[in-house]
Order: sequence, then structure tokens, then C-alpha cells
Amino acid sequence: MFHSGNREFAATHAGISGSASTGAQGMGELKIVDAMIAPLRTAPSESRIAAWRERLNAIDWAPDLGQDIGSARWFRGLATLTLLTVISLSFLPDLGPVYGAQPTMPTPVQLDIARTQTIMPLAYGADSGGRMAPNENVVALAASPERPSIELTATLGRGDSFARVLQRAGVGGADVRAALDLVSSATALSDITPGTRIEIVLGRRSSKLAPRPLDSLDFRARMDLHLAVNRANGGLTLSRKGIAVDDTPLRIRGTVGSSLYRSARAAGAPADVIQDYLRIISSRTSLSSIGANDEFDIIVAHRRAETGEVEVGGLLYAGIDRGGKPRIQMLKWQDGDSTQWFEASGVGEMRGALSRPTNGRITSGFGYRRHPILGYKKMHNGMDFGAPHGAPIYAVTDGTIAFAGRKGGYGNFVRINHAGGLGSGYGHMSRIAVRAGQRVKQGQIIGYVGSTGLSTGPHLHYELYKNGRHINPASVTFTQRAQLSGANLARFKAQLAKLKAVKPGAALAPMGVKKVSAKPAREIDRVS
Repeated sequence: MFHSGNREFAATHAGISGSASTGAQGMGELKIVDAMIAPLRTAPSESRIAAWRERLNAIDWAPDLGQDIGSARWFRGLATLTLLTVISLSFLPDLGPVYGAQPTMPTPVQLDIARTQTIMPLAYGADSGGRMAPNENVVALAASPERPSIELTATLGRGDSFARVLQRAGVGGADVRAALDLVSSATALSDITPGTRIEIVLGRRSSKLAPRPLDSLDFRARMDLHLAVNRANGGLTLSRKGIAVDDTPLRIRGTVGSSLYRSARAAGAPADVIQDYLRIISSRTSLSSIGANDEFDIIVAHRRAETGEVEVGGLLYAGIDRGGKPRIQMLKWQDGDSTQWFEASGVGEMRGALSRPTNGRITSGFGYRRHPILGYKKMHNGMDFGAPHGAPIYAVTDGTIAFAGRKGGYGNFVRINHAGGLGSGYGHMSRIAVRAGQRVKQGQIIGYVGSTGLSTGPHLHYELYKNGRHINPASVTFTQRAQLSGANLARFKAQLAKLKAVKPGAALAPMGVKKVSAKPAREIDRVS
């Protein structure tokens, strides 16, 4: 029934049957079906694959590494973590630079062409930037040409002088002296304020060894005067230009309200002016006694020029009105060499304790004590202030130096006589900064802390006298009064009436056109 092509299969089948029959004695007969299925049993079945899948799924590949540290389960989780890390790092991109198109370097010829197009050839006098080959028409210059003139701006600094400013600018000595003579004939050089800008033009000089001549000088000498110095007919001439200035004081009034300072600031008063105003008012009355319905009255020095510049000066008048009537009126007035604040009646008053002679703590008071060097009890006629060596010592109030020099156990000693029979002494100084007969002001430095004389260390020994007798410095306050009289009182009241006649905001009204004379006004005319 089989084809010839299946004879090999039949023979093979017969051999299998025979060998199976021989080797299966006692085990039964091996059939052809079993021989055909036997090779299929060597491959994994679907059930075995499913079993392995279930076994792999049952394994915890990512356990908590914080538990069972050191166990097989923990190491299995560590291996999983390491494997995932290695796989992640394998996908890490390359972080190297990404190179773009590289431009080609220019050739020497191209560099030379580019150089001629820069600003450098202009510095050497070229007009086109291109190179020109030398020929017979090229003549070498004996010297480089100079600029025909130099224009510059100089600023007068604090502590500087007008002459030094011109000298630093390169003005020759003869021109500096001539310019100073011309300027000083129009205004005092001390009236030129620091910060003034000076426009200077220097002309062509005859040789490089000579200074450039001054061609022109232009600046604002004062708020009301502009000066210009120009060269004409071989010499310097001065031209003046007057500037209209309005000197009307600035008067500021308003209701005190909940805060005197804030109300004054809202009305337009400068902060430093308000501080002075509060200090003057507080010397006459307590600030807490000023009611919300009271009115403040502030008058400030004020100047403005027709060119727009404005100068705001210091406080001139401080007042408080209550119920439409003035309660406090204080006017700043110069009486002799001192400037004080006077009441409307012409009475001036300064109140308060003596100022501190140095910045330091009190180490020993007035009275009996055991002397630190002599070793026995002795009257201590002053007060000691502990301070570092070289600290400044100040005059406690105005006075005249009565003694300044060496004085026994006091070492370097200074004594000052004050008004009203008061006197003060300062001992153990390292250095004295005043001389006998000199007038000093309150707060002026008269020396420096030291340890001269009978002293165990750097400190200030401070004494106070009343009619030549020692008194306790901590128990003294003083009052100084000044009373105006005669013609001085009349001028004072006239000035007070003039200031109070100024209307609030009058200094800010538009300026009228004024014809200003170029000639400088006399000082008496300026004051009047």
C-alpha cells in the first residue's frame, strides 16, 4: 500500500519495532504510536512554561531594601537595583560639545585690509585708512602738529582754590595772575562755592616748551553773577552778566494735626529745617503741650534765580499760633560775635546742663576717696571719666582759656572761665589743643585724653568751679540770658515784622522780569 518513496520509512519503522520488541522483554510490546510521540516529550510543554511563569511572578524582584538587610531576599533586591542602574546609564547621552561650522582663519592679506578699516589709522593722521606707498612727494614732518585749541571743564573742589584749579588745567602763571585780578575785581574769590564748574579754553602755543595761552574762562561766580574772561587785542578782558535773583523767604504754615513733624513735611518743609524747628520750639515749651488745632509757622531762607537755580537756606523764624494769636515767636539773630534765638520781646535764652567733656563712663565721682597712688583718703574735687588714650576732650560750654600747660599732679591741665562765675578744669591730658586767652565754643576740642601727672591710666579728671570754689559737676545746670536793647532791638523788631509780612508761598510765585545791572551792587545796597 506504500509507495516506493516510503520504503525507507517502512524499513525504519520495522527496525524500530524490532529493537523495541527485543529491548522491551518483560515490559510489554512497544507500539509504533509510542515511538512517534517519544521525541515530542523532550520539548517543554505549555504547562511547564506556565509553571515557570508563575514561579517567576511569585519572586519579589524589588523588595524593600530597608528590611531584612543581609538576607537572600535583600541581595536579590540589590541586584535588581544594580541592573536597572546599569541599564539606565547605558542610555545616557553623550554630553560632549557640539561643534558648529568653524570659520576659516583670514589670510594675512585679509587681516591687513581689515586693519586699515579700523580707527587706528585715524590716530596716525590717515584720512582714508588705506596704505599709500611712499614717493618723492612725501615729506617728513619736523614735528607732529598740535591742536589749535583745547576745551576742558574744571570743578572747584572743597578746600581747593581758584588759582590751583587754573594751574592744574595748564594755564600759565602770567595768565593765572591776570585772571585772578579780573575775577577778584568783580567778586570775592571766597564767594565762589565748591562744585562750581569752570569752562576753560586754551589757545595755540608758540612752542611745545611754552604753556598754552588762556583764550576764555566762563563760570557762574555767584547765584546772581556770571563772569567770562576772554582774550582780546593780546590781553584778557572781563565781562559781567547779572542774573535776577529773588530773595523772598519761604514761609510755610499749617495745622499741627496728629503729628507736627508729618504735617510740616506734608506742607513742604525740608527735613533738616523741621529738626531745627522742633529743637527751638522744645526749648520754650513741651512738644506734648502743642494741640492738634494749633498752627505751626516756619520761615526759611530761600533764593531762586531767573535761570531756574534754587537755594534753600536755614531756619529764620519758628512760631506756634493758638486761636489765631502767636504763642511762641522765635527769631534767629546775630548779637555781636554769637548767633542766638531770641523771643519777640528781644530776650534770648539758652537752657540745659553742661555738655559732657568726653565720651566715656564715669569711673570716680566727687567726694572723699582713697587716693589710688598716695594710698590715703583725700578729697576728690572732680569727676573722672574713663576713656581711651587720645580720645578728644570738649569744652562744656563757651568760655575763655585761663590756663593751659603743666600743673603738678594734674599733668597737662586746661582751665576755662565761663559766664556767671563758672569755671571748668581738665587734667591728665596727653596733649593740649588750645592756648591761654583763646575763646572756645561749647563742644570745641581743647585737648586729648592721657595719663600725665599722678595717674594710674588714661582718663580725664574734670573739675567745676563756682566763684573759684570746687563744686560737684553733676549738680550744676545753667541758664544764659541775652537782652537786646537800643538800636539793636529796633533792628530786631523790624526784621521780625518784615518776615511775618511775607505771605505763605510768596517765594514760589512766578518771577517778574527784572532789569539787572551788570555792575556789582554795593554790599550796603545788597543788605538793604
